[in-house]
Amino acid sequence: MSDVLIIGSGAGGGAAAYALTRAGLTVTILEAGPHYDYLADYRMDRQDWEQPFPDKDPPHASYAVAPLQPLDADLADLRSWNHISGLWNPSEQRISMGYHHVRGVGGSTLHFTGEAHRLHPEAFQLFSRTGIGADWPIDYAELEPYYLEAETVIGVAGRAESSRWRSAPYPLPDHRLSHASSILRRGFEKAGLACEPNALAILSAPYDDRPPCNGCNGCLRGCPLGDKGSVDVTFLRHALATGRCTIRSNCDVLTLEAGPDDTVTGVVASENGQLVRAGAPIIILAAGAVHSPRLLLNSANAHAPDGLANESGEVGRNFMETISWTSSALHPESLGSHRGQPVDMISWSLNAPDAVEGIPGGFRFSPAQAESDLVGPINYATRVVPGWGRQHKQAMRATFGHVLSVAGLCESVPHEQSKVTLSTALDRHGLPKPLIHSFLDSEAIARIAFMARTCRSILAYAGAGAVFEQLSSYDMFSSTHVFGTCRMGDDPQTSVVDRLGRAHRWRNLYIADASIFPSSGGGESPSLTIQALALRTAAGIATNR
Repeated sequence: MSDVLIIGSGAGGGAAAYALTRAGLTVTILEAGPHYDYLADYRMDRQDWEQPFPDKDPPHASYAVAPLQPLDADLADLRSWNHISGLWNPSEQRISMGYHHVRGVGGSTLHFTGEAHRLHPEAFQLFSRTGIGADWPIDYAELEPYYLEAETVIGVAGRAESSRWRSAPYPLPDHRLSHASSILRRGFEKAGLACEPNALAILSAPYDDRPPCNGCNGCLRGCPLGDKGSVDVTFLRHALATGRCTIRSNCDVLTLEAGPDDTVTGVVASENGQLVRAGAPIIILAAGAVHSPRLLLNSANAHAPDGLANESGEVGRNFMETISWTSSALHPESLGSHRGQPVDMISWSLNAPDAVEGIPGGFRFSPAQAESDLVGPINYATRVVPGWGRQHKQAMRATFGHVLSVAGLCESVPHEQSKVTLSTALDRHGLPKPLIHSFLDSEAIARIAFMARTCRSILAYAGAGAVFEQLSSYDMFSSTHVFGTCRMGDDPQTSVVDRLGRAHRWRNLYIADASIFPSSGGGESPSLTIQALALRTAAGIATNR
């Protein structure tokens, strides 16, 4: 039996395994999905490279989304549309485009864009500063050493930001901006927004036996070089090298088993179709903000009738999602906007939770050609250039590489109607799927409207033409980042885990994923914060073992 059993091999599970094995503990990781071979499974060197990430275990069958809210006819300007195909959502009700994650060893870091962000220090006191949301029980200073450790393991390339103090420089220098971002930067500056190179888990120089990035802009499709700092080639590679880590893939945990002495005795899982049991003195749940609450709720028994670790009734509540806006337009110059790193530049000017008067909650803005999937000829032919035949081919040649996209992401604040519960729909094991409930209140819609105005202004100031497409969270639920369903806090009545990530009642159960976030931050990518929290939790476990 291992010292620690970890459920999930993504940002939290991988970072925890790294730290625990370095401390001399043995670890077994149970991962629901398969292994990916970055040298063989990704398509960037093939003719079909423009296909999406090659999911071996498509995640959409593992959850359900509840019916979403009706749309307001007076807010038609906030709807998603394309100048060729029209409305992305022609109904009068918000629809789901999915919770986008990867089931596999390395989790969603396999297809993330490589952004490696520290939360703004003031984001840890969201409620104290704005009166909305919740404060964290820890502050930036307490997490800063673990941020630095995570950046060092990954090999983050960046430049010190004025809004986030550091105890040491980034491991690698920042990436040079692409020509498209240099042009777009003019628009940001004219809009009054300062820009800087983004902090990226993408190597700008050889590091840790991995090559530097070649600028293919294919991070979302899986990195075939190993330069992107996904968990499989960083934390897990080093954990496995200790000889103290075992990864059991295709091992889908069904329930956690609780005993009478406030400990979790083990788990029941389906491993390659066979029912198995596993256990360890310490169990870390790192399945993400949708599947971690699902597992806890599905684990209700005589000792935990409302679900494991749900004594407060907060498991599944306080769900926060990706709230975003993207505008795309054509620039008259040939920019080669299909090349480079996906998000090489960012503006943190409005990132503090009280940066915009009258709209509490932070924002970030950045280029988004890759995240909009406007880097290849198929999407240009179907979304950018209308028509067909010879004229269409000529227009394609004249237009390719001219697209500029600008995206905004903002604070997501918990609402009583946004949560994760158990669905009546069953998964392939006959257990209830997690049911995602998403609701945008008037404040969330005001943030979307602000992002829409800002993104359009940036494009206009950069010299782009009319917007030809806009994508909005107003009429479509589409999340890569989800948070908050097992909130961290000091009060057992209003939270699920304590400041170290341990369940308040269950002495050997820890959670190490974004479900423990009390707030989402103002558009920061969460993977680095998940990793820093997991390193901190692992350090606490090792100290107290």
